Amino acid sequence: MPQAEDQTLEFQFDRRVTELESRFAFQEHAISELSDALAAARAEAEGNRLLLLRALEDLKNLRGLLYSSDSGSDPANEPPPPHY
Repeated sequence: MPQAEDQTLEFQFDRRVTELESRFAFQEHAISELSDALAAARAEAEGNRLLLLRALEDLKNLRGLLYSSDSGSDPANEPPPPHY
């Protein structure tokens, strides 16, 4: 009789170890996917940052061209209207 009980405990132990290994493999896979997604998001953010810097530089250049060629002054340097 004690042998049957030992076999049952061994079976339960094996089943629990197998379940833990399965969970570990799933979590390892999920972490890998999250790491890849984070790397892609960081690369996209860096690309967006560079595009924004270029757009701001272009806007500054355009503003300089517009206000240097005509007699008007740069609206950014004008005081606010009286109702403010």
